Amino acid sequence: MAKPVFAQVESVPGSPLRPLWVSHGRVEGHLALGYSPAGAFSPDSSTLAVVSEDKVVLMNLSDASVRKVLRPRIENVTDLQIQSANFISPTRLFLLASGLVKTKEKGAPPRTPELAFQWYIDQDALFGKVNAVGNSGGFGAPRYFPKLEYLALSKDNNFDFWNPNSGRGGRVTIPDLTHRPNLFTISPDGHWLVVAQIEASGAPDPVVIRLSEHKLVESLAGHQATVLGIAFSRDGKRVATACEDGKVRLWSVPDWKLLETLSGHQGPVHWAEFSPDGAWVASAGEDKTVRIWSAEDGKLEQTLSESQAPVITVAFSPSGEYVAASAENTVLVWKRTPQ
Repeated sequence: MAKPVFAQVESVPGSPLRPLWVSHGRVEGHLALGYSPAGAFSPDSSTLAVVSEDKVVLMNLSDASVRKVLRPRIENVTDLQIQSANFISPTRLFLLASGLVKTKEKGAPPRTPELAFQWYIDQDALFGKVNAVGNSGGFGAPRYFPKLEYLALSKDNNFDFWNPNSGRGGRVTIPDLTHRPNLFTISPDGHWLVVAQIEASGAPDPVVIRLSEHKLVESLAGHQATVLGIAFSRDGKRVATACEDGKVRLWSVPDWKLLETLSGHQGPVHWAEFSPDGAWVASAGEDKTVRIWSAEDGKLEQTLSESQAPVITVAFSPSGEYVAASAENTVLVWKRTPQ
């Protein structure tokens, strides 16, 4: 299922000491399609968890082979469709999925709410219990933040946070926010919430919320179309916004000044993400490319063009050695090698 592929890269001339990402494999399936897929990498960067309908394929990154195929199953649920798989520990995955409720009644069986649960890798078995997420209705799609280890949902001007390991959580209400945002992210230190795609709002610019005060404090102005992705750097000092106008913009924190505008994609940019050391930004585009940029000066370093479909999400491994990107039905991996 997973196989190495030959590199098809366009490298931008630069320092001979700069790394070059070369194609390292592909596998059928997808990573998280609505938020950062960084959690799909194991903590030691040895394995990538790829969702394939009702299965999770564990890809061995050293040689792009299939390490194991997990087949999660839940009692009294059929037709399980997995949305995302994130490593929550070296031995367990945190899964989001939904399915059909087993019933003896005639007619179409009811669909389950979004289900959140942990799955043992070695035993291929459920760990703990299955939780229903947002089953009261009216919530947007759940988003998992691997570094914070929190699942978050939005409803109206409320944000619900839940830690699947501790079972603890809470609600944050933003009085100034009059409509639900369909896109949001939270800083690694938990100080900032950045929201976009606010319903009933004609402004495309994301809004910054200081969580300690529950209030809007800034707007990231200048976007010419809908913002499709927002990601903080690992140190929380910068934010990248990926926009339908074909650009990636880098902003400083906490003064929220525009640092760089990354132009080059031919069409909307669905996602952008910083490398763990903050030196690089990877972006995923409708033009079927992943682009690697210097976060320091905004220069395009490399264009990765193996994908045959629009690329939706992209992330670096914790070691920074690998980049994984997800189209709708294919995951591609590149490995960094020194020039």
